[in-house]
Amino acid sequence: MTRQIGFIGIGNLGFHLAASLIKAGFNVTVHDLNREAAAPLLQRGASWADSPAEAARRCETVMTCLPSPEAVTRVVTGEDGILTALRRGGTWIDCSTNDLHQLKWLASLLDDRGIHCLEAPVTGGVHKAASGDITVLVGGPKAVFVAHLAIFQAIGGQVFHMGPLGSASVIKVITNMLAFIHLVAAGEALMLAKRGGLDLAQAFHAIKASSGNSFVHETESQVILNGSYNINFTMDLACKDLHFAHELGREFGVPLELAGLVEQTFIRARSQYGGSAYSSQVVKLLEDALGTDLRAPGFPATIVADS
Repeated sequence: MTRQIGFIGIGNLGFHLAASLIKAGFNVTVHDLNREAAAPLLQRGASWADSPAEAARRCETVMTCLPSPEAVTRVVTGEDGILTALRRGGTWIDCSTNDLHQLKWLASLLDDRGIHCLEAPVTGGVHKAASGDITVLVGGPKAVFVAHLAIFQAIGGQVFHMGPLGSASVIKVITNMLAFIHLVAAGEALMLAKRGGLDLAQAFHAIKASSGNSFVHETESQVILNGSYNINFTMDLACKDLHFAHELGREFGVPLELAGLVEQTFIRARSQYGGSAYSSQVVKLLEDALGTDLRAPGFPATIVADS
């Protein structure tokens, strides 16, 4: 496996994935629409490419971590896209939360040119990516997965090969759908505690130690209670992922009644607070409606997963 990796998309998540690759000793060439975002990575030893094509010309493996299927498609098929420069025998790894069918279509274009494709969306939150402990979900040919396993072990903790290409897209949408449901539920639970006269800090710890606990409560409830809402994930991304879940439910014939209600709640929150607002601000709908905040002393401004 090559030690030369191109990485395109230095956002909240991609930055940390690329940083983990550099830390693990890979030679990383980065590209992003915002060069300033890559400055700390360049200081750590990464190289800059002026386009996705330039990154692909230098490297046998190119990774993408982008906010939408449209962005992924532009980076792969655009005038200066990966497809124009990645050599036969190379590999494209998409870490984006992508549309199942769009991903397969792009993979078919690459396959026609003898280029391998893996999907590797990650889950667990940006704070997990920063610590190199995020979960990596991989779909694609098993032999290609094994050949690139060191990359996945460098960027994350647990690594799951989910099956053929598209499998990881499905499970990633499922995990995000569950997280958004849990987030709305956590907000309602905390509001019940507040209106019931409980100390919210004590209620947080009691829930964490109970059968009602969830990973989302352990993490995102903290940024609700400290008032920062800082989850480094936006309303636009949440609505995109919930729409993916809705589409999968329709395609597979699964009625997603609870997810449908949560999707509408997030659409209202996006309308109220804007698409760039933190996704955790969905709970603010309830706070604003009742004129009751959910602040509690003693919670840090960033997530502490083992609090």
